[in-house]
Amino acid sequence: PETGKFVFMDSGWMSEVTRQKLRGELSDEQYNKRVESIKRFERQLTDNGYLLLKFFFDIDKKEQKKRLNKLKEDKNTKWRVSEHDKWQNKHYDECQIVYDQYLCDTNHSSAPWYLVNAKDKKWAQLQVLETIVQGIDTAFANSALSVPLLQNAFPLKPIHKLSEVNLDKSLSDEEYERLLGMYQKKLGELHNELYKKKIPVIIAYEGWDAAGKGGNIRRIAEALDPRGYEVHPIASPEPHEKARHYLWRFWNRLPKTGHIAIFDRTWYGRVMVERLEGFCSVNDWQRAYVEINEFEKELSDWGAVIIKFWVQIDKDTQLERFKDRENTPEKRWKITEEDWRNREKWDSYEEAVNEMLLKTNTAYAPWHILESNDKKYARIKALKTVIEALEARL
Repeated sequence: PETGKFVFMDSGWMSEVTRQKLRGELSDEQYNKRVESIKRFERQLTDNGYLLLKFFFDIDKKEQKKRLNKLKEDKNTKWRVSEHDKWQNKHYDECQIVYDQYLCDTNHSSAPWYLVNAKDKKWAQLQVLETIVQGIDTAFANSALSVPLLQNAFPLKPIHKLSEVNLDKSLSDEEYERLLGMYQKKLGELHNELYKKKIPVIIAYEGWDAAGKGGNIRRIAEALDPRGYEVHPIASPEPHEKARHYLWRFWNRLPKTGHIAIFDRTWYGRVMVERLEGFCSVNDWQRAYVEINEFEKELSDWGAVIIKFWVQIDKDTQLERFKDRENTPEKRWKITEEDWRNREKWDSYEEAVNEMLLKTNTAYAPWHILESNDKKYARIKALKTVIEALEARL
């Protein structure tokens, strides 16, 4: 929900996990992974200011059977009794064991379970209302407290600082055209294989203003079936996006299986522009490194290929491109006052980017630095990197 609003879920993520467990569709290892995923998701919500209240309404087998029979006897309510409801009552003891295990496994201090004795419906209503009121009061009292920072649990790979990147790399026009055609043809073939095997792909672009992200994305998109990819240009969040968890607008843009999502700017804005412009608290952006690693681990565990690019240029090259944009009428729309303001903060941004690369360069979602003083070189390197990542997965 947006800030200040309620969402009530009649059966949440517990239902899917416990049903799959009861049907034997989840091994113990798969169940444990799912539980850890749920705990991370719930913790991220509460860390970002959400009040999460989880109620389990408990009745015994006899009472459940009585209520199901009453519903079935009335022609206006019998539709409410599903096959799963009948199966659950028949296998009540087995279900109770699985539910007890799930409740224990997902009962944590920031999002505890509240067990409601629901035999007396009025008493159950009173219990829930009292708990909601107490929860809101506690949330108000704790709203100013900082959230403890967690240690990163995912192994990180070493990566160069931006100042160590060699930006002298280049390609001749002839070599560029030869490699462009070859790699685009190969990428188009791989796209078909991805679709057939239902593998989702996420390509994320970050980089300096005027580094060449747009042209780089265009050369990749030219190779793809337009029905199988989307490019998401990410601007400042809209009011309805600001009112939600900062990852919400990216959750909604994830690709279908077999499709490709290309992000022009990403969730890493949390630890760059939001950090430097004061759009979030220090605690918020410091927490975000772990939250983003967890988010990308979820995507990787789902089966997604994640390819992250930082498009690197030097300060002099940026200035040349800024001036070119100002002096070329058809490019003038690309340059804004904000670009010039950001340029004045180059050193601060470089420090933030280096920290971002260091803390989020995981094996399952590594960063690739594109040396883009020569745009042609960067475009070919990006195509080659994408192809290698897709071939490795296929």
